[in-house]
Amino acid sequence: MVLISEDSRELLQAHVELWNQTYSFMKSVALAVALDLRIADAIHCRGGAATLSQILGEIGVRPCKLPGLHRIMRVLTMGESSATASLSPMLNHVLSPFRDSPLSMGLTAWFRHDEDEQAPGMCPFTLMYGTTLWEVCRRDDAINALFNNAMAADSNFLMQILLKEFSEVFHGIDSLVDVAGGVGGATMAIAAAFPCLKCTVLDLPHVVAKAPSSSIGNVQFVGGDMFESIPPANVVLLKWILHDWSNDECIKILKNCKQAIASRDAGGKIIIIDVVVGSDSSDTKLLETQQEWKKIFLEAGFKDYNIMPILGLRSIIELYP
Repeated sequence: MVLISEDSRELLQAHVELWNQTYSFMKSVALAVALDLRIADAIHCRGGAATLSQILGEIGVRPCKLPGLHRIMRVLTMGESSATASLSPMLNHVLSPFRDSPLSMGLTAWFRHDEDEQAPGMCPFTLMYGTTLWEVCRRDDAINALFNNAMAADSNFLMQILLKEFSEVFHGIDSLVDVAGGVGGATMAIAAAFPCLKCTVLDLPHVVAKAPSSSIGNVQFVGGDMFESIPPANVVLLKWILHDWSNDECIKILKNCKQAIASRDAGGKIIIIDVVVGSDSSDTKLLETQQEWKKIFLEAGFKDYNIMPILGLRSIIELYP
């Protein structure tokens, strides 16, 4: 069992509550999507119980959307209900602002989108706006600054706790690459705590160009693309990165990371900080979500991993070649 100070535990719990409040509107968005897709009718047609695959068949959505439906149902599933009257007309009225808002990111349209079964990689944002978030950041300096500042603030909060409570994950290494590390918030905190550690921040050239000048001598910024190559190091850090990409893209990123790091005997590993849904050790969903991560890790060529659900919403994952 990992021990953590009471102050850090309270901060992490407050962080969880803040995220829950910030994204509470997604429950309304998910309910609006369920109404538009007539998910309740599909379940009713199956006698009141249906698998996700059966629901997809009933609502006419392609099988490649199964992971998306899984997420929608995870948000909506609350338990059994004895209600028999239809609330759809009232809910349609109440939820119309969420259905039409850009915050919904056109989820219903994404489910209905007839994309290639072999390449189901287009996310709702891209379908709605015709471009990726990263391209928007590249073109718009204001949005780029907003995004980078948000990531830096998140790093400042998280790294303060990580370095106080779990600094041992960085022990015994002499070099680290922070992949897609933005303007270097996480890296500079690590470098300050470990002055002998050679640290590199890798990100796209337009991001690195906005990085503040650092007075910390063991940090350098490199413009590049994680899908092309990653500078060599003992350890690669992927903080809050992989959730943005499809499984195939995650595998490609991890394969490039594997080429960059040393062997396990020489201290080589990847440190991933990301969400493992249901990562409370008492949650029966833990095994399922660990299996989802495990599938990606094995396909990327890794042999071992360790998931530590110790950072509130996020977990530390140590991944070994």
